[in-house]
Amino acid sequence: MKNIIIVFTGGTFSMKIDENTGGAIPHFHGNELLDMIPEAGARANISMYEFGMFPGPHMTPELMLQLSQKVKEFADSDDIDGIVVTHGTDTLEETAYFLDLTVNTSKPIVVIGAMKTSSEPDWDGPKNLLDAIRICNNENSKNMGVLVCLNGEINAASEVTKTHTEDVETFRSLDFGSLGFVENGRVIFNRLPQKLETIEVNKIISNVDLIKVYSGITDKFFKFSADSGVSGIVVEALGVGNVPPAAFDGIKYAVEKGIPVVLVSRCPTGETLDIYSYPGAGKWLKELGVIFTDYLNGQKARIKLIVALSKCKNLSELSNMF
Repeated sequence: MKNIIIVFTGGTFSMKIDENTGGAIPHFHGNELLDMIPEAGARANISMYEFGMFPGPHMTPELMLQLSQKVKEFADSDDIDGIVVTHGTDTLEETAYFLDLTVNTSKPIVVIGAMKTSSEPDWDGPKNLLDAIRICNNENSKNMGVLVCLNGEINAASEVTKTHTEDVETFRSLDFGSLGFVENGRVIFNRLPQKLETIEVNKIISNVDLIKVYSGITDKFFKFSADSGVSGIVVEALGVGNVPPAAFDGIKYAVEKGIPVVLVSRCPTGETLDIYSYPGAGKWLKELGVIFTDYLNGQKARIKLIVALSKCKNLSELSNMF
């Protein structure tokens, strides 16, 4: 049997309903959860590493870096064949993408979570864990980058996003579809990830803002961000990559202060392109030096900029990295 380590970070997987508040709170440690899922030990030699008991919203880029360093340590060990990371679903896609960018290994790394707590009859944590173990046991899971698996769907960390607040089918790759699935104990892959890349870092610059554009937005958020000493800004633009004229003035203000600005679309699918040339449109943003992205949402582009800024600050190099 393969040697698989579970890196436990908390999330809804570890939660139960608190009698005093009536809401879900962290409760179980990793080993306690493992004792509740005895089938796991029948499928692999399982070990547990307790990273923490963090709800998804408590995860930070600094914690992601610590997690990445620990996962890399496990990946470099000859005694470990695969790694499963449990995580809160609210920020799961950001942490999974951070790991995907910063851990270079051929070994399977699978990030899972749960949409239901252990207090609910349809608790999905055990199934997701068992599916992740099956993925780690499968030889085709090697060299696939970091994978995300919930509800039997296997997705690439670079492509997946949370699409529904409560549904167990919430994690989807909207542009390209899932990589595969786990069904009746079988792991089936239909395709490879669109892009695999590694930016190995030992430190990060996390002071990066994310600003969403809306109709009638002014320059105030961009100027405030630029004046606050931010290291980078990600802009969720309209459509294929356009902003109102007042927002363009705010972006220009930031760019002229030497702040890298990365552009994504607030649309759930598609890439950004400079195909319009009216005031505030993509062609003027491109000419200004704004960095356009391909198929990254705002939260993922922010993670990539955080990682990229730790390697270089030259606008041309940053643009090439995106």
